[in-house]
Amino acid sequence: MHNGDFWSLLKSTGYQLGPGPLPAGREPIESKIALTQGTTIFGLKYKDGVLVAGDRRATAGTTVMYDRTDKVLEIDRHSVMAIAGVPATAFEIARVMEHTFKYYRRSQLQELSLEGKVRALSKLLKENIPMALQGIGAVAPIYAAYDLPRKEGKIFFYDILGAEFEGVEFATSGSGSPAIRGVLHYENRWGARPLADLPEEEAITLTMRLLETAAEFDSATGGSNREAHLYPVIKLVTREGVREIPQKELESLYANKVVGRPGVGEPGLSIG
Repeated sequence: MHNGDFWSLLKSTGYQLGPGPLPAGREPIESKIALTQGTTIFGLKYKDGVLVAGDRRATAGTTVMYDRTDKVLEIDRHSVMAIAGVPATAFEIARVMEHTFKYYRRSQLQELSLEGKVRALSKLLKENIPMALQGIGAVAPIYAAYDLPRKEGKIFFYDILGAEFEGVEFATSGSGSPAIRGVLHYENRWGARPLADLPEEEAITLTMRLLETAAEFDSATGGSNREAHLYPVIKLVTREGVREIPQKELESLYANKVVGRPGVGEPGLSIG
């Protein structure tokens, strides 16, 4: 019995993770390469649709490679994909999805259904399994869209093998996600109001606080940097389409709402 542990099942059947045996005296190539990784991402349903956010840090081992990464990529007018894992693979998957959806729209004169879009991402991840199992191309994305026929926002998250799951209220991924998943559950169940009832500004403020929390406990996650005027990427997916929150607006919210302990009536943790 493996209790659903896919990695243990592979090993027990003789599958070797990573490259096969190498000639004597040679070391695996990946042992000499620190792959660039991107974390942390999450999405939550709020009053008007879905909010999707990601920090800006990309790391290679213990080295910060870049601190201005956009981890929330617009795929079409009503959907985005947030990336956790290897950006090179994730960016290519996002480009393929964008062109696939555009080709379908132009050739069929209609939008691909949300179910079709969700499965398209799953298929691309399944095609990437060889790279994922070698540890050199793993991606665990979040896909969020506004379902126009049903008039509601939808969140889907995936494992590196392409299995898809729908997040009812929220979804998280990346190395900093354990630090905030519990907070999201607490806030949704026992906060002043459920996440789905939060107005836009409160949802954005909570998001910035959550990413600050993730950065506090995960070195691969970058927090806000006031000196560099650097803040998370936050995009809203609503009936009107995808909208990115400008950095100037985030800077103002950070200074007025995020820094320090929340006061009475302000959004934030309801512990007390």
